[in-house]
Amino acid sequence: MSAHAVVLDVPVSASHREEIERRLFFVSDAIVDFHVSVDGPSVVGVDVELRPEVDPDTVLPAIRDAVADVSRMRLLPSKITWESDHTQARDADLFERLVARGDVVEMGDGQVAFSARMVALLDHFDREIRGLAVEDFGATEYRYPTLIPSRTLETAGYFESFPQFLMLVTRLHNESSNYDAFQEMYDDAGQVDERALAFCRNVDLCLPPTMCYHTFAQHRGVRLGVGERRVVTAVGKSFRYESRYAHGLARLWDFTIREIVFMGTHDDVVDARCEFMARAIDYVEALGLQGRCEVANDPFFCRTDLSSRILSQRLLELKYELRLDTTPGDDVAIASFNLHNDHFASAFDIADQEGATANSACVGFGLERFVFAFLCQLGLDESAWPDGPRAAVGGTR
Repeated sequence: MSAHAVVLDVPVSASHREEIERRLFFVSDAIVDFHVSVDGPSVVGVDVELRPEVDPDTVLPAIRDAVADVSRMRLLPSKITWESDHTQARDADLFERLVARGDVVEMGDGQVAFSARMVALLDHFDREIRGLAVEDFGATEYRYPTLIPSRTLETAGYFESFPQFLMLVTRLHNESSNYDAFQEMYDDAGQVDERALAFCRNVDLCLPPTMCYHTFAQHRGVRLGVGERRVVTAVGKSFRYESRYAHGLARLWDFTIREIVFMGTHDDVVDARCEFMARAIDYVEALGLQGRCEVANDPFFCRTDLSSRILSQRLLELKYELRLDTTPGDDVAIASFNLHNDHFASAFDIADQEGATANSACVGFGLERFVFAFLCQLGLDESAWPDGPRAAVGGTR
């Protein structure tokens, strides 16, 4: 790898650090790793490692441009609505120990396999969240297909806001002569590479970035009863591409989300989101976990109104994140609580019997992240765990 230091001519406020880090993930595939350098109240530079075959002059200017773009944003400081009184030791080597024990197997970039013990822990947390949704909020559960139509994401406005996460699913064009041509290419190349795309045509399917888009598509054109609040929950695989993946479970390409969607009047979905957030905080408090809940924003990308969207989302407190401490000096968002107003209901024509467009909100839990944060804080000794997780894992190997 080749190491380079990008020193900023004009330092940037340290309050912009998180947004800078979020965007540097997507500057270039040539970036292997990076560290944003902070001196007191300011970001002063970026230390970056590039692939050795890459000309740094093709990447470093793009890094400068990304930092400059963020520096022009008006970003509000995070508003913390809850912070834990618990103090837990954090295990810097947790992931390596999980791998050494065989509890986690790295299968590729951002892809892991779990042992029975880890699956039991993940399933336990999912059951707890599902139980809250179904028993206390009256949610109806669905199991959705993995693939999602591109048109669904297009209707939701996903391509305009998050093109960096897009993953199309394609296939060989259905024609015998095309199969023959592909096999000739494969015999010649001895591997599948980018030339295979010439034999594909469809762009009608994607891997889902989260579960709620399935729910909105399912309810396209639905008319709710006047005053009705509809609640849907689902768990499934979700996929978000990033140009690099940290060594661990905090950031995965292929991960599992339990999501709860609320549809109804504005006041009703606001109240439901607030109540679910309070119940989730109570749950992590009962587990003895250290963390906080704060106002956040989505990783919008490639929009001319980027700064105003982020500012608006924070000012209106449309998104909260429940973050738990993981390795020393780091944490991860294990859950988000999002208010959509009438954005998705309008796009998918979801209204009440009198024609008033519904509002919606959703709650999403990243289950692998939840497991990771739990183990980082409470360790691998099951005798030190609370009763529920300990009982769920008991007897597994």
